Amino acid sequence: MSTKTVSDRQDPVIETRDQLVAAIAKGEKPKDRWRIGTEHEKFVYNRSDHHAPSYEEPGGIRDLLMALTEFGWEPVYENGKVIAMSGTDGAVSLEPAGQLELSGAPLENLHQTCAETGRHLKQVKAIGDKTNTSFLGLGLWPDKTRAELPIMPKGRYEIMLRHMPRVGSMGLDMMLRTCTIQVNLDFSSEADMAHKFRTSLALQPLATALFANSPFLEGKPNGFLSYRSHIWSDTDPQRTGMLPFVFDENFGYEQYVDYMLKVPMYFVYRDGKYIDASGLDFRDFLKGELSVLPGEKPTVSDWEDHMSTAFPEVRLKSFLEMRGADGGPWNRICALPAFWVGLLYDQGALDAAWDEVKHWTMEERETLRSAVPAQGLNAAIPGGGKLLDLAGRILDISSQGLTARNCLNASGDNETGYLDPLREIVASGKTVAEQMLDKYHGEWAGDLSRVYDEMSF
Repeated sequence: MSTKTVSDRQDPVIETRDQLVAAIAKGEKPKDRWRIGTEHEKFVYNRSDHHAPSYEEPGGIRDLLMALTEFGWEPVYENGKVIAMSGTDGAVSLEPAGQLELSGAPLENLHQTCAETGRHLKQVKAIGDKTNTSFLGLGLWPDKTRAELPIMPKGRYEIMLRHMPRVGSMGLDMMLRTCTIQVNLDFSSEADMAHKFRTSLALQPLATALFANSPFLEGKPNGFLSYRSHIWSDTDPQRTGMLPFVFDENFGYEQYVDYMLKVPMYFVYRDGKYIDASGLDFRDFLKGELSVLPGEKPTVSDWEDHMSTAFPEVRLKSFLEMRGADGGPWNRICALPAFWVGLLYDQGALDAAWDEVKHWTMEERETLRSAVPAQGLNAAIPGGGKLLDLAGRILDISSQGLTARNCLNASGDNETGYLDPLREIVASGKTVAEQMLDKYHGEWAGDLSRVYDEMSF
């Protein structure tokens, strides 16, 4: 989730709906300026007893963040408490229960992305040696109840934690017990955005299946391969899901603005504090009639904050966010941006990927989305066959897209090698979740503590 940082940029008051559209359209970039922004979260645990450290305790989350100053990171404060770190590699921030996230810098190629990821790994492992903490690469806490987890001192989270139980049964689980990998990608025009949005949204269940990595809950199997994905099914229906309107022929910026205007608000940020606006209507804000800020109209920053509070499978801001994947082992972090860059950043690959899914009906898309959390690559796809069959074809298309980019590292390798972990999954037919379940019922003999040995960074 987003972390508020200080900015000295101008923040115009929004007077018209056109300004809302313009906030999205400003993301348009020519192809030579397209970048890759990768975000990845991980669980933090104490090595002695596997507890999730609190913010304040010695060696806890605050100490972990501040230790990053040794590597040139600068603290970001909220109400006098450090809640993030800013640096040349982007930002290190906190999820609600202390999950640690690197929101990487916008980079030109996947070689740079993986170098950035490697630097982050080296830094947090060095800090972990000092704070007696380690990091777990899963999509869901495997053994923690909600009550066992700490809460981080961020104002927006306090508001969301109060509001979530009003609108769904699993919103608190989403906030406190999950981790994800995401990638943010650019578009050149409204038509390009719509093409990428439709294609990636239709294929998001495939990404969920390929990265399924959350089969345990509170110490035992939970009946799903991606329980993290299942959690979104009852988090908040007004701000989640597959967004049927994206597949309409006339879809564009205005249609997404109309969707966001229907999404209830969470908060407004003023004078360094978050004001609870949960459930209120941004359209009232536009009229200067927001009850918590009577007479005020929103600024561009308020609109950007509001856009960050919707959680569909693909999210549009001034870029597109791919949101379907569980957090995972370190060697798979680079595979997610590789998968989507290969599909979306080469026109031939994008067209070929859309050809694979364009005939699906909305009902078929929703059925697949609902089946994947439990069935993974065994879920049936429209027209017959399994998602596993489609996975091989889509990986081939992604590989072709990466080959066409011809981005080489110092050794002369292109970017296709970053897909190897996904090819291994397709070849075996088993997701990481299924591999762990086999171990749990086999060599682990039901001892889930073994997951800390095998899935830590």
